Amino acid sequence: YRCRYCPYFSNRAPNLKMHERTHVGKPFCCRYCHRAFAERSSLENHERIHIGEKPHKCQVCQKSFWGKSHLVEHLRIHTGERPYECGVCGSAFTQKATLRKHERTHTGERPHTCETCGRSFSERCILSVHQKRHHT
Repeated sequence: YRCRYCPYFSNRAPNLKMHERTHVGKPFCCRYCHRAFAERSSLENHERIHIGEKPHKCQVCQKSFWGKSHLVEHLRIHTGERPYECGVCGSAFTQKATLRKHERTHTGERPHTCETCGRSFSERCILSVHQKRHHT
């Protein structure tokens, strides 16, 4: 089964169907892994991962990053800045995604659901571990 939008192919129709959903509103496709993006600049940043290009360098410790946003997040290690604060308990975080993950400890939200058995998890990585242990 071959994707209508990029070179991706699969020997299973459900895998192809799931893959093709990534293209809705995302016309720019990575030539290495076929991940789709809504903006060309996002694709260009992503492709740097595959070729190892890291043009954004920290002036404090010389560590390099492929995306400017990753450098900005990294700089908070040096400055101690924690701009994302939990409205419930006041804990502060360097990354917005970390705050969102933390907030789930208060809300009990479990947005990542196993398509095989229907069990839900608070984090995508926990879902991945579950799927490897129980469904492979």
